[in-house]
Amino acid sequence: MTGVPLSFNQEFLLAFDKGDADGAFGERHTLVDAWRISGPLEPEVIQQALDDVVARHDVLRTTVVPDGGGRQVVHPSGPAELSVRALPGGDRDLVAEELLNEVDDQPLNVRELPLVRAVLGQFDADDSVLVLATHHVASDDWSMGLLARDLAACYTARLTSTPVELPAAPQYAEFAAWQRRHGHPDEAALAHWRNKLTGASMTAVPTDRPLPDDRHDVYAAYRSIFDDDLSARLQAFARSVRSTPFMVLLAAHQMQLRDMTGVDAVMTPTFTAGRYQEHFNNTVGPFFNLLPLLTDLTGTRHLRDVVGRVRASCFEAYAHDIPFSDIVDQVPRIAEPFGDPGGAVVAFQVLQPPAFADELTLGRATGSAIRERRLSQSRSSSIPNGGSWALEVLRSGRIASNLKYNANTFDEPTIAGIADDLRHRLTAALT
Repeated sequence: MTGVPLSFNQEFLLAFDKGDADGAFGERHTLVDAWRISGPLEPEVIQQALDDVVARHDVLRTTVVPDGGGRQVVHPSGPAELSVRALPGGDRDLVAEELLNEVDDQPLNVRELPLVRAVLGQFDADDSVLVLATHHVASDDWSMGLLARDLAACYTARLTSTPVELPAAPQYAEFAAWQRRHGHPDEAALAHWRNKLTGASMTAVPTDRPLPDDRHDVYAAYRSIFDDDLSARLQAFARSVRSTPFMVLLAAHQMQLRDMTGVDAVMTPTFTAGRYQEHFNNTVGPFFNLLPLLTDLTGTRHLRDVVGRVRASCFEAYAHDIPFSDIVDQVPRIAEPFGDPGGAVVAFQVLQPPAFADELTLGRATGSAIRERRLSQSRSSSIPNGGSWALEVLRSGRIASNLKYNANTFDEPTIAGIADDLRHRLTAALT
């Protein structure tokens, strides 16, 4: 298939294209998730199911061509890469996370289709780890859950020689065409962002040094877990002020940014699902949208005061959730800090993986998502620019933190200090 128009988000990703090594189309701009599997798995059936998933979702075999304003080209289905390996003994939970980090560190060339691969690590016949990796130009966090769900369903169908039970999945190219026809924001939404953001810009975290001219981006990940007491206090406080944990965490982070920069009007980007039509809820693709959250912290001293303002900013922004490129068209200045060599714009989000991806059924085996990651990485999957701070409320109630940064512009002690400072601020405010 040729000549399919790009979605607005694919156009946005093209703006961060830096070639094979860095940027949105770079070989490390990937997403990786893993599941601990209890029960028997047959690798050859996993391969068949993986190929079924590639055939089901065109975007996994789509290339983005920038010529003439950009278009997407869908290629014929082909086999996906599955690696099977034996895992060593010892602390199996630790080994499983080490495998996840290892795959997270591996490059994935955007020109080598399909844009998904799997690794099956086996401790024994009834204990294994299944890792899925995709390129971010073909997926997002919600899509990873869809891929896992579909893989499990296809595996069970293949194993039992029964029809696969999955809902219809419109193709991402259909979404792009729909967006071109119906997805343009109205004047009221554009006017909102012009009025809200004029004169403001993203608030960047000061780096330890600019990126040297002879260096590529090398992204690292600093991970930590909030203890049970702080996690419980934070969630109870969020309920007491009619807010979400994300709003409380963002409030503490924006207070950090104010103290780092001396700026009272703090603007932080976050991600929204970007799935504006329920019709595409089972579609795999890069739907995610970047949304700026501007909060005026003038005169605030306590977390409770800031949470109230952040809550209002969030509701206002979500009510006017339009493609980030349209917002930048209205107020170009907000994007200038992305190019500042002395600062890094850090996107802030609390992940909400789909519940159907947490527990998988693969024939006689069951899988549980590996969410509580504690091992940091000196090199990990990357992002197009700046940094990314992703937190998640785990099933245990604890809060996991994953702060991704460019190791060529930040030292790890700086990043560890920022993560520790957030935790200390919350502890002091909530105790």
